[in-house]
Amino acid sequence: MVRLNKIYTRTGDAGRTRLVTGETVGKASPRVAAYGETDELNAVLGLARLELKDEPVLDAILARTQNDLFDLGADLATPAGPADRSDLRIVPAQVTRLEAEIDALNADLEPLTSFVLPGGSRASAHLHLARTVCRRAERAASAFAEAEGGLGVHAEAVRYLNRLSDLLFVAARWANDRGRADVLWIPAGNR
Repeated sequence: MVRLNKIYTRTGDAGRTRLVTGETVGKASPRVAAYGETDELNAVLGLARLELKDEPVLDAILARTQNDLFDLGADLATPAGPADRSDLRIVPAQVTRLEAEIDALNADLEPLTSFVLPGGSRASAHLHLARTVCRRAERAASAFAEAEGGLGVHAEAVRYLNRLSDLLFVAARWANDRGRADVLWIPAGNR
């Protein structure tokens, strides 16, 4: 169980923060950027869920995902080492679950005939926003992995973000009357 007795530590006053291990790093570090983007994604999903009160299937998926994103943040905030905290790592089963959810939602969708523009319904627009924030989080995690020579980020963490952005795309279409209310791109439509 996590217990937070004190909300402020004053560590951040000097532009530093503590990782799970207690180690301090600069707030501008690629690691902190990666888990910060994940935190923003979680907040955006909270907004999307407000628009999904009539969609219990999607709301349940996003509720699980929000919890997973805390796992992901813990994963990114925990350096690898001899005392590796496997309880704070994204595991393959979490990625597999996203794939199963993508397949289940996608089975109900109208076939895609063009690229989809964000919009259609409020819920869909929020899910598309979440998808773009997810892609940014994925880029931040990938940049962190590259900065650390591939050692700083577990592969499942990046894989999870990649699959989650796919899920959010499919969920946005599902929220648009199973794709029937999608707003499609019309190439050169305004010439």
